Amino acid sequence: MEKIFDITTIDIMVRLGVALSLGMIIGIERVWAHKTAGMRTYALVSMGSALFVIVSNEMVRYYAGFSGLNPLMIIAQIVVGVGFIGSGLIFSKESKMIGLTTATGLWVSAGIGMAAGFKLYSIAIIATTFTLFIFTILWFVEQQLKKTKYFKENTSLDTN
Repeated sequence: MEKIFDITTIDIMVRLGVALSLGMIIGIERVWAHKTAGMRTYALVSMGSALFVIVSNEMVRYYAGFSGLNPLMIIAQIVVGVGFIGSGLIFSKESKMIGLTTATGLWVSAGIGMAAGFKLYSIAIIATTFTLFIFTILWFVEQQLKKTKYFKENTSLDTN
């Protein structure tokens, strides 16, 4: 029986914890913005993606000699799976697309989790910062643009 708190397990806990924390930070902003997907959703998507990356890495460690093993298939399926979840969030209401930003936010959160799973913490933190910039600062810019006469005359798009 392996030790529960050996160096490998602690490393995995750190990777999962970073992914969970960064996803949760993005989710906090979404809660403040009164969106349906919040802290738990973003944290789970991010941590789940990290988990699949970790499992993929462990598979390589244990089954490296077996033919037909392609750990990148698991990682590629994260993108597909989260895309599937996101597609269920997007719908049209009165000629407006609803849920598109939430879907793409979850997709980015999965990427952040994958980065954390690969121990690419700098990339994960930078992507989280950029995501928060998009959700907050660009939201204000977008609201100002929507108030302009040109925007009101030339578009009927609304973003979520």
